[in-house]
Amino acid sequence: MRHEPSTSVSATNNLAVDTGVANGAASRLPLVALCVTEITSWGILYYAFPVLAPTINRNTGWSTGSITAAFSIALILAAVGGIPVGRALDRHGPRGLMTGGSVVAVLAVVGLATAPNLAWFVAAWALAGIAMTAVLYQPAFAALTRYYAPRHLPALTTLTLVAGLASTVFAPLTNALVSHMSWRAVYFVLAGLLAAVTIPLHYYALRQPWPPPIERDRPSESEGPTRERTAHTRVAEVVCSLPFLLLTTALALSAFSMYAVLTNLIPLLTARGASSTIATWALGLGGLGQVAGRLCYGSLARRSSVRTRTVCILAGSAVTTTALAALPGPIALLIVIAVLAGTMRGIATLLQATAISDRWGTAAYGSLSGILAAPATIAGAVAPVAGATIATALGGYPTLFAALAATAGLAALLAAGSVPR
Repeated sequence: MRHEPSTSVSATNNLAVDTGVANGAASRLPLVALCVTEITSWGILYYAFPVLAPTINRNTGWSTGSITAAFSIALILAAVGGIPVGRALDRHGPRGLMTGGSVVAVLAVVGLATAPNLAWFVAAWALAGIAMTAVLYQPAFAALTRYYAPRHLPALTTLTLVAGLASTVFAPLTNALVSHMSWRAVYFVLAGLLAAVTIPLHYYALRQPWPPPIERDRPSESEGPTRERTAHTRVAEVVCSLPFLLLTTALALSAFSMYAVLTNLIPLLTARGASSTIATWALGLGGLGQVAGRLCYGSLARRSSVRTRTVCILAGSAVTTTALAALPGPIALLIVIAVLAGTMRGIATLLQATAISDRWGTAAYGSLSGILAAPATIAGAVAPVAGATIATALGGYPTLFAALAATAGLAALLAAGSVPR
């Protein structure tokens, strides 16, 4: 009897040591590596495009709508590919998937640089969309959640904050490169940087064994079907409820407005008289606004109700978009407003991530959040091409931003009814 407690204590100490290694200094490598690869992947695969699009349009003659449509195709493919990628991550871990995704991303960027015609350009962006599925947030979040569980939230927060600087780093860098070389040469340089940074880091930093998932409240065989039916019933009830429908619609409209503003900010500012360099810096500084918004969200959540902060955040996006549409200058003021728009965009990221748990708890969080995110993801994907098309149809970017402000305002109104009683 005296030996059993000793054995138990020894096992507990071993578990504590293992956990300490998994979450301590020896395991910081995956987090550090993914911070570097995410800021690089987002910067090259996403934020370089708004900077290069006007030059591509001038040098090739391809319409702005066609160029932006190719980019939107990539985003849609990235959204659709999330389901099979998630299954692969659960089974095999992130190392092979993210390393392979980095290789495909490099090939896609090289394809953009060598595109002889619009069809090739569209195909290269489609390939880039497949790569995005394997190298952007979803696999990185899954990797950190499994590696650092149950203390994974600080790691996810750190990754989100660092990746929020992607536009701050890569928008000015891309603009500096395109001022000295052709857009094709810029994409070649970015492809080399992408290969040098992401491929080795994904391959070497994600080598540690893939931990098994932590299971909680695992039902017995006899109660499994009952719990499954209960979960399905719960999901169906929530999804069919008016608050969920209003929330889904509000977040989709807000995502459309925010991402259309993001991808059309440079042409709006240049139409207001800003140089391409200053407009690019404004886009980059929006990344700092995103980081500031994410840092402030915790304090906002402690000081406000779910309804109040949801409405205020979406209304804040409407206000900044209205200001960009209505104010002709000065440019310094427009840059400040662009940074505030980035702040709203950064807060909205965490708003959506906590929307389900804030309203309906965590019992069916995975299913409900997947359903909630789908329309917003698609809206954000079509926003670039839709924004460019609307700008052409309405006669300019200020009018486009006015329409986007109205869309964001409608989202805020709908959000008022998105909290269940």
